[in-house]
Amino acid sequence: MDSAPPSPAPSTAIAFRDLPDTDLDRALDLVYLAFHETPEDEKRKHHHDLLRGCERVGAYDGRTLVGLLAAFRFTMSVPGGELPCPSVTFVSVAPTHRRRGVLSGMIAALFERCGASDRPLAALWASEDAIYGRFGFGPATYNNTVEVKSERPLDLRIVPSEGPLRLVDPAAAPELLAAYYDRTRAARAGRIDRTEAWWREEWMATEDEEDDDLSPPRVVVLGAADDPGRVTGYAIYRTKGRDDAPGLVRLDELEADTPQAEAALWRYLASIDLTGLIQAWGRPLDDPLLLFAGDRDQVRVTGQYPGLRVRLVDVRAALLARSWAAPADLVLEVRDPRLPGNEGRFRLTVTGAGGAAYEPTDAPADLTLDVRELGSAYLGGAPLVSFVRAGVVTEHTPGAAAALDAALATALLPHTVDTF
Repeated sequence: MDSAPPSPAPSTAIAFRDLPDTDLDRALDLVYLAFHETPEDEKRKHHHDLLRGCERVGAYDGRTLVGLLAAFRFTMSVPGGELPCPSVTFVSVAPTHRRRGVLSGMIAALFERCGASDRPLAALWASEDAIYGRFGFGPATYNNTVEVKSERPLDLRIVPSEGPLRLVDPAAAPELLAAYYDRTRAARAGRIDRTEAWWREEWMATEDEEDDDLSPPRVVVLGAADDPGRVTGYAIYRTKGRDDAPGLVRLDELEADTPQAEAALWRYLASIDLTGLIQAWGRPLDDPLLLFAGDRDQVRVTGQYPGLRVRLVDVRAALLARSWAAPADLVLEVRDPRLPGNEGRFRLTVTGAGGAAYEPTDAPADLTLDVRELGSAYLGGAPLVSFVRAGVVTEHTPGAAAALDAALATALLPHTVDTF
């Protein structure tokens, strides 16, 4: 009987380097091994195309690929502007190489690249929360899961907009919706710039990855009463019949210029024939629906979960790049064992005109906090006073956390439904 080929000699060190296009199939094999998936050819091709467009770090034990970290090259809205924000995805470690520093090495390589290319932020959606907190990623947006019982008309406390509604062919929707999305994206922090490919492949895919019983995407657009061609809101949704109950409407995204426009879209969704329930998995915590709904037994929040996690790779650059809502003069003692350049005591000064300075100081600290909590608060959606009450941020000067919260505040809470 032929003898088995010899096992490769163990490597003395794992190397972290760019993963070339020639290793994309090996990388996907590793991803599917780590996530216990066996995708069909079409889904694998989609993942292959996504990965090709990403920045990629591979971990190699000799010639064997044992780890992968990829990052989309997104730009993300932040208060007052936007910043390049590598958005981490496809993170995988071979089961043979767990607890050997593979993930730590890949994230360190990403942070090094961010520093070399003046990108002060990174972001991700965590499959396991406990993993990424230790690398300084803090939850910066939160989502509500909302259910609306729609077997009867939606009870509303405001009068919906009477602008015309029209259904749009999903093939034509990206161009129309992209113009609206780009116009309104800055209103909430945490939202990525969507390419045409992202619109088509992530939002308008014919089949839903999680539930193949759902319909293709439906797109309804609201026009203005005085200008029907002007988009004032839209909703993207899918439907399915159910044997034991009226059909389901799954709402993927709803955006509108005014509460009245939002009410018109919700009223439309609740009136779709042969359906009795709307499920929306990713609504902002400050969703106007929760206040203009006339019957909160009809509209229920069934869950809440953290969404986008933000990592301040360069704290100073990130803070100086955003706008501010109120003056502040505070000394922050920041802890960041993974990026020591962020560690130390710094005076944050925000003027009445909204300009800011952030410089080293020997003055006593008003607040001591980990970079994780600073990342959570950065977009304006996670009050630091809550972290003080929880004991994970130390307030040395009474009122310091509230003062920083006031400076970080935004008119709308940060929110995104783009997962990656």
